[in-house]
Amino acid sequence: MRFAWIDLREVPGRQLQGVVDAAVHARMAGVVAADAELLATLPPTVTRVLAPEGRAPAAPKKPGDKEGKGAAAKQAKDAAETGSPSGSGNSPAATGIDVLLRRFGTEDELDALAAGNRATGGTPAAGIVDVRDDRTLQLSCAGAMKLPYTVIHFADPTKIPLEIVLAAAESADGKLVTVVDGLEEAAIVFDVLERGSDGILYAPRSADEVFALARLLQATTPQLELSTLTVESIRHVGLGDRVCVDTCSHFEEDEGILVGSYSSGFVLCCSETHPLPYMPTRPFRVNAGALHSYTLGPDNRTNYLSEVGSGSVLLAVGADGRTRRVVVGRAKLESRPLLEIRTHAEDGRLVSLTVQDDWHVRVLGPGGKVLNVTELRTGDELLGYLATDKRHVGLPIGEFCKEV
Repeated sequence: MRFAWIDLREVPGRQLQGVVDAAVHARMAGVVAADAELLATLPPTVTRVLAPEGRAPAAPKKPGDKEGKGAAAKQAKDAAETGSPSGSGNSPAATGIDVLLRRFGTEDELDALAAGNRATGGTPAAGIVDVRDDRTLQLSCAGAMKLPYTVIHFADPTKIPLEIVLAAAESADGKLVTVVDGLEEAAIVFDVLERGSDGILYAPRSADEVFALARLLQATTPQLELSTLTVESIRHVGLGDRVCVDTCSHFEEDEGILVGSYSSGFVLCCSETHPLPYMPTRPFRVNAGALHSYTLGPDNRTNYLSEVGSGSVLLAVGADGRTRRVVVGRAKLESRPLLEIRTHAEDGRLVSLTVQDDWHVRVLGPGGKVLNVTELRTGDELLGYLATDKRHVGLPIGEFCKEV
């Protein structure tokens, strides 16, 4: 599960209380602050992360000095128990602090933090490191393997260093937290290598940004319950405009998108992943249907195919009902002969689809069976989805609406 820590250290003073309240209300995973008293006021449902000033305790200058390393480890243990580099002050455990966030910039400092965590009775220490070159990149990889949380600030905008850390930490038990400066970057960070960073550290400017981040964290696609539709008629309806949807993703063999003439029912239209004579495969494409048709996207929202274009987000749907988000690279509108396919669901509901009248346009049947639309016959079974919502500008709405 991806998560977010809200960093209060740079939040404007007049916005601070609103951001704190929003973080608790939106169930953010953690809050980072330099004020232990502020963190102590937060409920235990929030991971309270204290980030005191100063770096992690440094190990000795002579790496071979075992006694020095032991002293550094003791310093780390003291810091974990007290929240201060020198070992003085109140115990974070006593004031409701769950994690200490300490900066490290050398292997010795990292080793000292890890040694402190191995000692018992103290507050767990997380590490934060700035990645600006190969040395600090390798240090961040080591931190991801040794610490319960490793917070990384990448100096450069490229996501290649993050990819390297994610690969290096694939087997690590600890969590990787990436510092981001905006919601757009947060969305990108969560998608890197299809796995993404476990968490992000973000300093919002207002409570509104906290709630926007919460919506981003909850942005998952649903498992759909597909229905079996029975073909009742197929007829040629003449020339019209149809839309091919070219996505930025490779469809699986049993995937496509849901398309229908009515917002209450959709047919699962197959991608051009399967070979046919005369034409190369286009595994990114769905020959979707006439431009008036609805297609189902994320958040239970529909769009007309005429509205779909570069940058649009749709749902790729598998024959088992699994879904995922796919980004549209382009949509192609061309005039072609059209074919109307009328089906009915088990409850008698009419589900209609108008597609290009050609052999290479296909839909999916139960079990992911690939069916050419020009070879459909009355009684054939297709896969579809029945929606219970009426629509207004693509949004579900509880009003009377009849489509014929």
